[in-house]
Amino acid sequence: MSDERENLTYPLFGQAVRELAQSVADDGYEPDIILSIARGGLFVAGGLGYALGVKNLHVMNVEFYEGVGRTLDVPIMLPPLPNAVDLSEKRILVADDVADTGRTLKLVYEFCEGHAAEVRTAVIYEKPQSLVACRYVWKRTEKWINFPWSVEPPVVPRDGQVLDA
Repeated sequence: MSDERENLTYPLFGQAVRELAQSVADDGYEPDIILSIARGGLFVAGGLGYALGVKNLHVMNVEFYEGVGRTLDVPIMLPPLPNAVDLSEKRILVADDVADTGRTLKLVYEFCEGHAAEVRTAVIYEKPQSLVACRYVWKRTEKWINFPWSVEPPVVPRDGQVLDA
């Protein structure tokens, strides 16, 4: 992997979310629910919720990345999971910060697909190797991304936490 990085700042993030929301609106898609993939997707979903006037936001916690280029063998959904009844016959927009391998998005998409009327995906960044071709993408890149919320180490490290140098 190259050391060259894509650097997203908070001001650029604001622009990215607005442009992503405009793509959704221009497409005529009116989601009933925005489902964020925590943690990075929380920021995207909140911004999309405001920009699209959607107040019904849900969260799905999925653990996969342990650090730069380090993942678990498979993504794991962490409790609490959204209730399938809440998703029933709804138009869902799944929001995340990046579709890197696409494995996390695929897991969440397939979880929703059997219950929802329609499921679409929105990400700030999509990488060429992603298993999921996202419907709404702000930018495509092959680089590792420095997100403004994750470039600094935690204020209080937790036991067993892997930190990047």
